Amino acid sequence: MSSPYCGSQNRLLDVLSAAEFLRLSASLESVSLRSGEILYESGCRLPYVYFPVTAIISLASILENGASAELAVVGNEGMVGVALLMGGDTTPSRAVVSDAGHAYRLKGALIKQEFNRGGPLLQWSLRYAQALITQMSQTAACNRHHTVCQRLCRRLLSSLDRCASNELPMTHEQLSHMLGVRREGVTEAAGKLQKAGLIQYHRGHMHVLDRHGLEARACECYRVVKKEYDRLLPPGRKINEHYEAPRRPAWREVLAKPPIHDHPPLASRN
Repeated sequence: MSSPYCGSQNRLLDVLSAAEFLRLSASLESVSLRSGEILYESGCRLPYVYFPVTAIISLASILENGASAELAVVGNEGMVGVALLMGGDTTPSRAVVSDAGHAYRLKGALIKQEFNRGGPLLQWSLRYAQALITQMSQTAACNRHHTVCQRLCRRLLSSLDRCASNELPMTHEQLSHMLGVRREGVTEAAGKLQKAGLIQYHRGHMHVLDRHGLEARACECYRVVKKEYDRLLPPGRKINEHYEAPRRPAWREVLAKPPIHDHPPLASRN
C-alpha cells in the first residue's frame, strides 16, 4: 500500500496516497469560511463537498415554522456533503458554519469520480458515513432523554475535539438553535457550568476551564459517539492553531516528502 499523504490536516484527505492527492490537487480549493455562512440549504443540490481543517460545520434540521435543531457536527475528522456519495444530490438538512476557519472544497462531480475508483477515499468515506449516522441517531436520543445541561456539555466537548483552543466562539442564541431549546434554557445551563467553575462566558465566547468536569457532567452520548469515531476513522494529528490556508503546493516536493505517519490497511484495523 502506498504511503498516505499527510499534509492537509483533514483526516479523510490524509489517508490518500500522495499520488491520489496529487490527482485531486488541481481541483481541490482551499477556502475560508465565515461563521454563520450557509454552505447549502435543505432540499438544494450540493455542488461541492467540503473537507474542514480549522472550520466546524453544523448540520441542522429546519422545520416549517423556522425552528431548528442540530443533527451533527463536522470538523477536520470528516466532510460535508456525504449525500453526494450515497447516491443523492440533495439533503433535507442545512449545513452552516458554526466556527469560522479554513476547509478544502471539491466539486461534487469530481468527488463522485474519485469515489467510483474504489480506492481509499471510498473505503474511509463509508466508514465516516457510518460514524456520522451514529452521531445523528445518538443526538436524536440525547435531545429526547437528557437535560439541557448534559446536552450543552456534549456540544461543548464536540467542539473542543475539533479545534485547537479552549475558547469557543458561541453565543447563547447560537447554542439555543444547536440544541433546539429556548435561549433561556441555555442561559440557565451555562450559568450552572460557570458557577461550578467549568466554563467562563463573556461576550459570545465560551472559555472551557475544566474539560474533565464537562465530561463528568455530560451524558453518555458524547462518549458513545467519540468511541465510534475513534474506532472507525484514521487517527488525526493535532490541528495547528496557527494554520494558514496554503498556497498551491509544489507537488514534486509533496511526493518526495516522507510520511509523518502510516495507516495500516483497513483489514488490520479494529
